[in-house]
Order: sequence, then C-alpha cells, then structure tokens
Amino acid sequence: MACVNTYSVDVMSIMRRTATARKVIGKKVVKGKVYTYEYFTLPLNLYLPKNMVEKWGTEFIVERDEDRGIITIKAKKALEGA
Repeated sequence: MACVNTYSVDVMSIMRRTATARKVIGKKVVKGKVYTYEYFTLPLNLYLPKNMVEKWGTEFIVERDEDRGIITIKAKKALEGA
C-alpha cells in the first residue's frame, strides 16, 4: 500500500518563473594559501549543487507557493523529457 500525499492547491497562489543558474567563483585566503571554489545560485539566493547543474543544465523552473511557504526547483530539461 502506497502513501500518496494530495493537496488541494489554488493555482493562483503559486508563482512560477524560469531562472538561469549563475556560476559564482570565490576565493578565500587561509594562512597565506589561496583556495578557489565555485558554486551555482539562482535568484532568491537559492544555491544549487554542482552535480545538479552538470546533469540538467542551467535552465530551471522555480515555483513559489506563498500560502504553504514552499519553494520547488525543477530542471527544465527534466520536464521537457517527461
């Protein structure tokens, strides 16, 4: 027996938009040694794992549900393939 969550959601309360991941390269100096790192971010300061961007690309759909306080990030390629 599978547990299925169902929600009655008013479509008007969900804000949906497309966003492009931006690559950020940072530098940090620790005890005289310079370390560089990179990460990916979306608007609203949402951070993405590097492997997610490598697998699905940089185009994402961000759904923001104001009533429930939930932000959902979906890869655009995953939705096109389904």
